[in-house]
Amino acid sequence: GRYNGKEKSIAIPFLPRPTALDGSHAGDYGFDPLGLSEKLDFYAMQESEVRHARLAMLAAVGWPMSELLAPQWMLQHGCAPSVLNGANPLAALSIIGFLGAAGYFELKTSLRQSSSTPMGKIHSKDMSAVWKYGVAGDYNWDPLNLYSSCGDDFKGRKGLRDVELSHGRVAMLGITYFAFWEALTGHPIVENNMLFHPNALFPLLVAGYTAWSQIYEVGPLNEYPIEIKYANEGEMKLKRVQNGIKDAVEQISESTAQSKKTLDELDSKFGIYEAPKKAIDAVRSTYKYW
Repeated sequence: GRYNGKEKSIAIPFLPRPTALDGSHAGDYGFDPLGLSEKLDFYAMQESEVRHARLAMLAAVGWPMSELLAPQWMLQHGCAPSVLNGANPLAALSIIGFLGAAGYFELKTSLRQSSSTPMGKIHSKDMSAVWKYGVAGDYNWDPLNLYSSCGDDFKGRKGLRDVELSHGRVAMLGITYFAFWEALTGHPIVENNMLFHPNALFPLLVAGYTAWSQIYEVGPLNEYPIEIKYANEGEMKLKRVQNGIKDAVEQISESTAQSKKTLDELDSKFGIYEAPKKAIDAVRSTYKYW
């Protein structure tokens, strides 16, 4: 694996790198402070993480969408039905039905053999130097043929699995936050939330971050000290922006000075600066009670 030469964990630099986490698998950043990868079945743990990640990504979209679109009689005081929020009988039956279907799917697929499927054969070849089990989460399902969008080789496929796991981990944290926030506050996650209602702040934050990342980047987190440095061509881009602002200010100043010069010339000829005052005085002089 890519971390074979490292003694310390990438995610937790002050702890030793777990033996099983050598960088051979997607989503591996050496994070295992409890050492579970060395105590439990590693493939089963990977399979469990992928399943939870995929469910969490669906839930992270479905939870706020239900609060925005569902009729109030399906919600709990505006909040999505859940274990902590409670649920009305219809919602409870729906949840039980979904969990039952998911459990049945889990039972039927937990011992599946994927090595004989077209995608399983590809995974077996990709992972042949690591182990004989292929890739966790392989259901031979890619109807849009997106799996090779990052490259039709083992690196491209691993990169896409990295992306899936990264999004899934964020979704698991997000859905946990949704549940605890609503349980603690009693307010739906979409209430007064800039992510779910039209506003100017969120686009401005995105634009600001995008602009910042074009110029700066954070150094490696496993190196001390952690630094913020120029990105590729970042310094040149920053100077270009600074020069553009400087040129714009100079042009505006020059234009303002030219406009003032023109107005001063007109004032010397026609007294335009005093014209408004003279007009007001003329109007007032026509009525004795002003």
